[in-house]
Amino acid sequence: MSFEGFSREAFDWFAELEANNNRPWFLAHRDTYERAVRDPLEDLLETFADEIGGRVKLFRQNRDIRFSRDKSPYKTNTYGVVSDRPSSLAGLYMSVSSEGFFVGTGYYRLEPDQLSRFRDAIVDDKAGPKLERAVDAVHAAGVETFGEALKTAPRGYPKDHPRIALLRHRSLFAGRRLAAKAKGIGSQAAVDHVRATWEACAPMNAWLDEHVGPN
Repeated sequence: MSFEGFSREAFDWFAELEANNNRPWFLAHRDTYERAVRDPLEDLLETFADEIGGRVKLFRQNRDIRFSRDKSPYKTNTYGVVSDRPSSLAGLYMSVSSEGFFVGTGYYRLEPDQLSRFRDAIVDDKAGPKLERAVDAVHAAGVETFGEALKTAPRGYPKDHPRIALLRHRSLFAGRRLAAKAKGIGSQAAVDHVRATWEACAPMNAWLDEHVGPN
């Protein structure tokens, strides 16, 4: 494994970017970005892709500002994903920012047919409680769940359904952040964080694969 962790320099780079989000500063510090941020993240993604299968995608640092009021040219985090895994449709997401190292997984976006199956499975008296238990296990492991949610029940579903909190979701994924220490985040700490988060979410992902699946 070529991944050697994220040095303190990586997190300091993000803190400085937040204060100097402009092209001249970025170009002047691009070497630090590539050496301390992008390369280590790519190494870690590739390490897990080799182990669990899948394809690595590392996203561009440039923001799409065409339709945004915020014209800051650069994202304040660097992120990538291991997708197209043979064992699950759930991607394995990793992000580095000034706040630390975030790992997430799940179904980040649901297309209309997937969303319909997701909701029907939640109200099913067999499938629904299984997801509840899987999400409870995620929370018990100290991992937070996310996903765009409606303010009320979706059309056609009762507002007082016992699993209304899950029914309101339009997507479902989970993750947690590992804060950077004085010296950064070492390789073993980062790898352990990925494994623990991923394993805690495995039952949730298995449920999504079984009851939602591809669009």
